[in-house]
Amino acid sequence: MLKDKITQLAEQIHGNVVENRRHLHANPELSFHEYETSAFVAKKLDELGIGYEKMANTGLVALIKGAKPSDAVVALRADMDALPIVEANDVIYKSKNPGVMHACGHDVHTSSLLGTAKILTELKDEFAGTVKLIFQPAEEKLPGGANLMIQEGVLENPKPDAVVGQHVMPLIESGKVGFRAGKYMASTDEIYVTVHGKGGHGAQPQQNIDPVLITSHIIVALQQIVSRIADPKTPSVLSFGKVIANGATNVIPNEVYLEGTFRTMDEEWRAKAHEKMKKMAEGIAEAMGGSCEFKIMRGYPFLINEEKLTADVRAYAEDYLGKENVLDLDIWMAAEDFAYYSQVSDACFYRLGTGNVARGITSSVHTPTFDVDEDSLRLSTGLMTYIALKQLGN
Repeated sequence: MLKDKITQLAEQIHGNVVENRRHLHANPELSFHEYETSAFVAKKLDELGIGYEKMANTGLVALIKGAKPSDAVVALRADMDALPIVEANDVIYKSKNPGVMHACGHDVHTSSLLGTAKILTELKDEFAGTVKLIFQPAEEKLPGGANLMIQEGVLENPKPDAVVGQHVMPLIESGKVGFRAGKYMASTDEIYVTVHGKGGHGAQPQQNIDPVLITSHIIVALQQIVSRIADPKTPSVLSFGKVIANGATNVIPNEVYLEGTFRTMDEEWRAKAHEKMKKMAEGIAEAMGGSCEFKIMRGYPFLINEEKLTADVRAYAEDYLGKENVLDLDIWMAAEDFAYYSQVSDACFYRLGTGNVARGITSSVHTPTFDVDEDSLRLSTGLMTYIALKQLGN
């Protein structure tokens, strides 16, 4: 059976996948600077005899065609960039690049897709259709590597019928995966605000226009965007994580600087919210005698898992792992540039369990102690192979 062959091959190459993952983890690179990572992936594809094309500077796209005739095409995506985080793990594969860490599992995604490529080459004579491998840069930084690769034609020549991606999830135990059909992850926008006033001595407020007070009113008032203006059925989040008022105990500054994020799952409401936030902030500042520069950097769209494709992929996962190892996911207000694929193609983005409570592997992504249970790398390669081949009709 196809499933048995894939399982056996995933077991055979597990050590190699772990080795590749540890190499990538020890040598992380930031978004748009994945030069050594890209070269490493290219070398591994060369060793497998798989041709590839470079895109978006450090991205790679490759094709594996089955020997049996078929026009069906499925794309598999892995991201490659790391984060500006100082690793705190005491492991032999600890990051060698100061201040850079694979804290979001992209080392797992890339090594797993290389493993899937290995299995597919072994089974080339036995399947029909084409698998497109997308090794994507810069998931962590706007404008997003997915956006750039789509602009450069990654979803053309040939055009895939579906795009599938997997992402580590430490909250799910190793050996399990999670799915959600429909809207799954939020859009994300970055907000940059400068509130101008007139600084001076804190003991003479009547002579000043206090930008700290103005900013306080703006922060509180903008929460109405979520609590009173948004449709309660539409998930929305507005958070400010950076406030700089460079005064002192008795010094009112001339200006205050804010940074925040807005996230939702409706593009029409997203655009409307942008307008209302800007108008509200500028109006409050003007009414209190100051002024406000309100800038929004539009980020990734929301991620939607196409219903039928996700149902099919979930069924493949249940067949491969057993129903008891396939979980339901809730919506998640984090963002992912895989969303760009989901906006222009049928797409499915699922979660790979990488946690292990018994071994203390529980840290969240984007933290200095994030790590994975490497036993999950058997599942990550085998399941993705099985999904691809079943989706192609094999």
